[in-house]
Amino acid sequence: MSSHSISLIPGDGTGPEISATVQKVLEATGVKIAWDVVEAGADVVEKYGTPLPENVLASIRKNKIALKGPLTTPIGTGFRSVNVALRKELDLYACLRPCKSYVGVRSRFKNIDLVVVRENTEDLYAGVEYAPGSKEALEIIGWAKGKIFPDAAISIKPISRTGSLRLMEYAFDYAVKNKRRKVTAVTKANIMKFTDGLFFDVAREVAKRYEGKIEYEERLIDNMCMQLVQKPELYDVIALPNLYGDILSDLCAGLIGGLGIAPGANMGKDIALFEAVHGSAPKYKGLNKVNPTAVLLSSVLMLEHIGEGAASRKLEAAIASVIAEGKDVTYDLKSRPDDPSAVGTKEMGEAIIRKLRE
Repeated sequence: MSSHSISLIPGDGTGPEISATVQKVLEATGVKIAWDVVEAGADVVEKYGTPLPENVLASIRKNKIALKGPLTTPIGTGFRSVNVALRKELDLYACLRPCKSYVGVRSRFKNIDLVVVRENTEDLYAGVEYAPGSKEALEIIGWAKGKIFPDAAISIKPISRTGSLRLMEYAFDYAVKNKRRKVTAVTKANIMKFTDGLFFDVAREVAKRYEGKIEYEERLIDNMCMQLVQKPELYDVIALPNLYGDILSDLCAGLIGGLGIAPGANMGKDIALFEAVHGSAPKYKGLNKVNPTAVLLSSVLMLEHIGEGAASRKLEAAIASVIAEGKDVTYDLKSRPDDPSAVGTKEMGEAIIRKLRE
């Protein structure tokens, strides 16, 4: 069996302990992985002078596949977010966030099976932002006479045909490949007629190519939030610009029981980076307490992506079985967070390994 070369960013906060558990679980699947371990995040700024050293990007560009533990974004260093920087530097334009119900996870909803596909590189997250009183801010205020207070900070929202086209093509291709039935494009085009309007124009253009294969519809973001809470069963693959996608993916995670079981993947033309949606929870660092499920489910997506479909399905089944039994799970998956029978990160991983070996 050939070995897969994969970059691993263990992360910081609780990231390293989660990543160590995930490595052991992946080893138990039988898939051969040669890990190229590289460091990034708040903990390495002193060592490298940056939270995102160049060798991290070089490793991922070489291996084309990466798995990342949660990372803390340092405050006041000029880096808005290491996670955003990775997506921008590697041009990982589509953020894939499946949200699926698992038996044994407490939630107000059942049988949720949604996939959020979020544009990852432009919109208000492009980082084109100017401080109040800056030359650029004042110039823009001058263009929009009477519309903006003179002491405003300015953030520019670029939405391009290029970015929208590749995102919608990815969403429809994903829907076909994974036997999904419908793609819903979501914006606020009734107000932002040029930017969000362009996103809808491109979405309609791509949808025409898939007529008869994949159903297509449009929703406004405010209405979509209500729809998902009232009747989530009507939706399937949801494609959105960057900011709406970020917000809506957390809403969808809430439908399935929280960020602790929400996986994610950032997809580019030939590079894929897999990561949990949740943060690094530094207050729990070193306590062997946090739930590893989100990173494990991100690994399920990774195995599928590298052609290890059988191992991917087996791992997901093992994770689902441990959660459904409810015995060897972390505190957040118990009916009461103070349940003394809750196990740690490592022990939950060991329970999943036992399932894989049955």
